[in-house]
Amino acid sequence: MRRQLKWVTLAAVLALPVACVTINVYFPEAAAQKAAEQFVDKVIGEQAKDASPPADQPPPGRSPGAMLLDLVIPSAYAQSADINVQTPQIQAIQTRMRARFTSTLSKYCTSGAVGFTRDGLVAVRDAASLALADRAGVNAAVADENRDREAVYREIALANGHAEWEKQIRETFAKQWIQQARPGWYYQDASGTWKQK
Repeated sequence: MRRQLKWVTLAAVLALPVACVTINVYFPEAAAQKAAEQFVDKVIGEQAKDASPPADQPPPGRSPGAMLLDLVIPSAYAQSADINVQTPQIQAIQTRMRARFTSTLSKYCTSGAVGFTRDGLVAVRDAASLALADRAGVNAAVADENRDREAVYREIALANGHAEWEKQIRETFAKQWIQQARPGWYYQDASGTWKQK
């Protein structure tokens, strides 16, 4: 009897790791890219005619680990492939960003005074090209824009139930802002160097 109990206990201990399969929820990169594309298009208007990414940025895709996970875990257990960007908070931020872009930032992106940074924000790239009377207004618009961009990345992560996705959402959006920048606009490459699209 004692010997049988020993074997049953050993079998249970050996089976435990097999029975306890943890399903990690991976970041749905393709869905995030699609959501970012639609969001950015609503903010900056018509997509740039040349919507190809800069040469120093690889095209988005699934990581080998995520593809392997798809093979191991049936799709019934996989995370939904949608990223929600339709909450009232996100829509309010998007509306403010669109108004700010139309009224101020578009003009200064076109002139080259303002550009898109590699981390999903905007920056005054060439303050010397701004008239002295315009500098305070442009700096305020850039600060307001960056505050809204920080907030929207956080809100998208929270709206999708994964606060830990904020960094990946920011990275996805950073690529999309640059990809949809119009010809002549400035952006930072991966090293932080300003380049003109």
